[in-house]
Amino acid sequence: MPMGMSSREVVIRTVKFAGPDRLPRDFPAPFGSDFAWVGPDPSPDARPRSGRDEWGALWRNIGASGLGEVAEFPLTDWADFATLSIPDVRDSRRWGALAGVRERAGNLFLMGGGFSLYERVHFIRGLENTWADLYEHPDELRRLLEVLVDMNLVAIEKYASAGVDGLMFCDDWGLQNRLMISPEKWREFWKPCYARVWGAAHEAGMLTFLHSCGYITDILDDLIEAGLDVIQMDQQENMGLERLSEGWAGRITFYCPVDIQKTMCYGSLDEIRAYCRKLVRFLGRPEGGFIPKWYGDPVGAGHRQEAINAMCEEFLRISEELYGHK
Repeated sequence: MPMGMSSREVVIRTVKFAGPDRLPRDFPAPFGSDFAWVGPDPSPDARPRSGRDEWGALWRNIGASGLGEVAEFPLTDWADFATLSIPDVRDSRRWGALAGVRERAGNLFLMGGGFSLYERVHFIRGLENTWADLYEHPDELRRLLEVLVDMNLVAIEKYASAGVDGLMFCDDWGLQNRLMISPEKWREFWKPCYARVWGAAHEAGMLTFLHSCGYITDILDDLIEAGLDVIQMDQQENMGLERLSEGWAGRITFYCPVDIQKTMCYGSLDEIRAYCRKLVRFLGRPEGGFIPKWYGDPVGAGHRQEAINAMCEEFLRISEELYGHK
């Protein structure tokens, strides 16, 4: 890493629009990363390639991807909720990795893994049942969401005591051109949950990060209102960089690779480099607001190594042009 601000300071200043001295980054070797990661082991939010998770969901691999998909859902009838296997998030054996983690991370920004509030619901109930529950079983759905919120609150307590800087979890909310559920139902059921979790994280001195892919512009204002500091989106072209810039640049930090479904897969190396510059120009500000990254499952996404190299090298070049530091 270059001399100057520490990785931790660069990330924090970027997220807070407080003037970093370079672009932060989250790249593979040899390009470098400003982040260190920690989480419970085993994680109650683990998503295995195959086999059953702690909730009782049966997972099967879906091909080249490092991810699986749920083949059998553990709660097909709310009458069985009392027998659902709910992981004990307070089990001290999960949190052994927190011992000394701040010291091991050194000057890197230390990110703790949280637990999804939407994806876990449909891993337990299935997507169609989850969507029906909004109308047919709202009280039961709220009970399950309360369990997931409480699990995140426990994680925040653990992370805060260990000196963790940020809380990150994943909830893909979008299809290609719309949300999976109506924005009204999202606000009714999920927005209060996010607000509780992110409010607790802020009180504990942590920044808040959410991965959410698909078309999510209908709730970006709500995510900001609920306390989200950083949106990690692997797609942007389905929403449009210009629209994202006009509506939200300068109000939330974007944490993005080159669009993983289009330009990163099908673009030439020059098109990838040009898209890097568009990302910085449209989504960032000189005082912060943009964190470049790579996509961590390049084989599953169909990304060529030369494309990854071109993207990382171009972001480093842009950082040096803008700030004098890579």
